[in-house]
Amino acid sequence: MFDRLRRWRAERFEARHPLPAEAWAEARSRLPLLAFLSDEEGQRLGRRAWHFLHAKRTSMHPDLAAHTPFDEPAQLALAAQACLLTLGWSDDEHDEAFAGFHEILILPDAFHRQVEEMDEFGVMHAYEDERAGETSAQGPVVVAFPDLMESGDFSGFNVVIHELAHKLDMGNSLDIDGFPPLPRDMDPKEWHRVFTAVWDDLQAHLERGEAPPIDDYAATHPGECFAVCCEYFFSGPDVLSGAYPELYDLLTRYFRQDPLKRLPADELR
Repeated sequence: MFDRLRRWRAERFEARHPLPAEAWAEARSRLPLLAFLSDEEGQRLGRRAWHFLHAKRTSMHPDLAAHTPFDEPAQLALAAQACLLTLGWSDDEHDEAFAGFHEILILPDAFHRQVEEMDEFGVMHAYEDERAGETSAQGPVVVAFPDLMESGDFSGFNVVIHELAHKLDMGNSLDIDGFPPLPRDMDPKEWHRVFTAVWDDLQAHLERGEAPPIDDYAATHPGECFAVCCEYFFSGPDVLSGAYPELYDLLTRYFRQDPLKRLPADELR
């Protein structure tokens, strides 16, 4: 009964609000990350992104909105990067994963937060942290416009994917701890073992004074490790699979996608 109701609602939405084909084609042409999807993936992602735009509010800071155009293709491109994470999941799984927020807020630039952390000796340290994005349990997803404009290629950086990965992470505890709700066919012990091995390797690189194979922000917190690995999974899959093949395989099963197969040969590193 509920499946039929969901299908009826989806069909009614598509009948009343058909995906604007030209705007979606333009959105895909602007972002390499979307340009190499299969036709079936592209249509499914387009429909989901269009529904996302109607379900969530996308707003710009007044200072940014006053002089920055953000047309329909740009809005679709933003929504598509968010929905790329759940492209391999059912509509119900997608809706449940993103039920915990209602707005994406775009700020003119990176912003600062005062952060307090306790070190291993119990000493509290306060510092100012510059951020490209931010996610909280009840508030909006916040992204900085310059970083949004730098997202969408195969560089391994994507602020939208990073912040929405935090939303997935919060799905079972509202905490950002690198341990999102897992499907029934995945073993939590395997998840913990694989991510712990990656975490330990990142720390070992830094202790040796070496650059880790992925952005060293992943070494700051287990939740950031998960989010950064999600960025690389979608926008630098060759780098992630080369550095941490077991983790890459784990994420293909979690997301039910294999972005490496989409990556054009001239993008391989």
